Order: sequence, then C-alpha cells, then structure tokens
Amino acid sequence: MSAEAVGMHMPAVVTLDDVAAMNAADPNGHRYETSSEAVLSVMPPPDSEHAMIASRLSAWLVMAGWPADQVLQAAAVRISGPDGDGGRIPDLTVWRKPPTRSVWAAVADVVLVVEIVSPGSDAMDSVTKVREYASAGIPQYWVVDRDTAHTVTLHRLSAGGGYEERARMPLAWLLQTAPGEHLD
Repeated sequence: MSAEAVGMHMPAVVTLDDVAAMNAADPNGHRYETSSEAVLSVMPPPDSEHAMIASRLSAWLVMAGWPADQVLQAAAVRISGPDGDGGRIPDLTVWRKPPTRSVWAAVADVVLVVEIVSPGSDAMDSVTKVREYASAGIPQYWVVDRDTAHTVTLHRLSAGGGYEERARMPLAWLLQTAPGEHLD
C-alpha cells in the first residue's frame, strides 16, 4: 500500500485512542507512538536480539527484588506536553507501584524507562525521547545501543529538569552490579 493510500485514511489529528487502535490492529507487530506534538512514529517489531536484551534486564531487576508487576516490557505511557498528550511504548519500564490498568498509563510512578536502540531509532531514542521523558519528570532513562557491547547509557534527571549522563557501560558489566547502585 502506498503512503498516499494510507494518508487518505488518516484522521487530521491522531489521538491516543487512534494510536491504541493502530497498535491493536497491526498484524505484523509494529509499534505506533505519538509525541505530544502529534507526530506519529511507526517502529518495526522488535527482533530476537532486542527481546533478549529486554529479557536480560527484566530478569536482572526481578532477581534483585523488584516485583515482576513493576518491571514491565512494552507498557504504554502517556507523555503530556504543552501541545497535548502523546503516547510512548518504552521497551522496559520500572514502576514504584504497579500502574493502573489502562492502555496509556500515567508516568507519575515510573522510576525508569529503558529504550533499546533499533535500526533507524537512534535519533528518536537519543534525542526526542530524552527530551520527552525528562519533560515528563521520569527520574531515570537508560538507552541500550546495539553495538557489540550493548553499551548502556544511564541518564538521571537533574534539578534543572534535563537528563545528565551518569554512566556508560557494557550491558554485561551492568548486569554484574546491583540495580540499587543505579536506581534510587
């Protein structure tokens, strides 16, 4: 199907309900997200390497004592901005308490968001989402690169409201530490 054909059927403004419907209807597992400025993003389905990284981080957090219902993969969050609400689906989220059951959970209890860089998502994960997650007040944001070391960059929210890089290390090193050393 051509871009023109898809565009003919798109509403003038894409709401979070529209994005949720797109996610539910896609038979190929693409992820649909929108910024608070109503910019629609479509990501390819995660591959097996992506899933392995997310599973290793989830297991590490759960084995360290985080309740499994507070360490979630692909949980959609509502990101409010000056232009309205957007919705992101981080690869992994850690919550102070389990989020309420909804398609787009509020970020008030999110402790950590992790994004695993996929082909073509580097700018989104390292620029756009850094700004959005910081504006939403999410205390920590980690980005896992898909280089040979699966380098993890740990960002912490500063008093000024932006993220500061706290550390950068291979995933294997991170998994040899205790999550408490990195999460407050």
